[in-house]
Amino acid sequence: MSDPIDEFSFLPEQAAEAGIDGPVPRGERLTLALRDGRTLSALRWAPAATPDAAPVVTFLHGAGLNAHTWDTTVLSLGLPALAIDLPGHGDSSWRDDLAYVARALAPDVAAGIDAWTDTPQVLVGQSLGGLTAAAVAATRPDLVRELVVIDITPGVDPNAGPTQIRDFFAGPVDWASRDELVDRALAFGLGGGTRRKAARGVYFNSRIRPDGRVEWKHHFAHLANAAAAAGPIPESLQPTASAPVEGPDAVSSVLGETGWEDLAGVTAPTTLLRGERGYVTATDAGEFARRVPAASVVVVPSGHNVQEEIPLELGARLRAIATGQ
Repeated sequence: MSDPIDEFSFLPEQAAEAGIDGPVPRGERLTLALRDGRTLSALRWAPAATPDAAPVVTFLHGAGLNAHTWDTTVLSLGLPALAIDLPGHGDSSWRDDLAYVARALAPDVAAGIDAWTDTPQVLVGQSLGGLTAAAVAATRPDLVRELVVIDITPGVDPNAGPTQIRDFFAGPVDWASRDELVDRALAFGLGGGTRRKAARGVYFNSRIRPDGRVEWKHHFAHLANAAAAAGPIPESLQPTASAPVEGPDAVSSVLGETGWEDLAGVTAPTTLLRGERGYVTATDAGEFARRVPAASVVVVPSGHNVQEEIPLELGARLRAIATGQ
């Protein structure tokens, strides 16, 4: 696949694949300087007819993904939206402290929502983004009108479904070409089901180094690779202000009891969308319903990456929530 003119050049093709008619929304890349010198990056979308409309839905992606994972969902949504690259992912800065857990990510996300929106959002998060969205909703209720968590609960067994992510990113972190990355994604059953879709995902999730090698853009893969090596994290990946870290599990670390505490503190209406072939089991969903009794739990015909497997249905569901219809 040849490189596109810009990161929005794929949109007409994605709309055609999905059977979505009409002009594609206007997209723009945003960058916010954070207080510690890092930057937060995001995509802001507005319908072609109202290019200056402020976002009403904000999206947070899962570990190892980036804001473009929501592209087709945004096309289906048809509303002004914001999709944030979580710290350490996409075009957002890596964290020196390696803290890729919801409570550490939430203040950065809140700063982005503060800067780039002007009304409480329908906040939608998938996987790690779902836990982060709950932490944002618990600590900054003024920013969140409604919370939608996609295929994650704090109680998900890290040795069950999430091992697919761990194993996928535990391989090499640099490659001779993007085609090799596409082959790996397809071998793991990832990438959206076709080589073309997988190639788009790899394009957005990788970069070419000065030496010509291709590497993952997100920090998560580098940490997962270091953990798989069963040794200390390389000096280049060590935190700058703490003791050395001995091979942390970059997947298990995002799950924990604090997630239940965050969900308990959310006052906004909450929905859990569970993929019937995803990571959230019936037992997990039952525990979620017990701990968050006011929330709705909905099963959808999808695996873990709902936004990539059934983006049209997801966009329609979110549009109904956002518009109250």
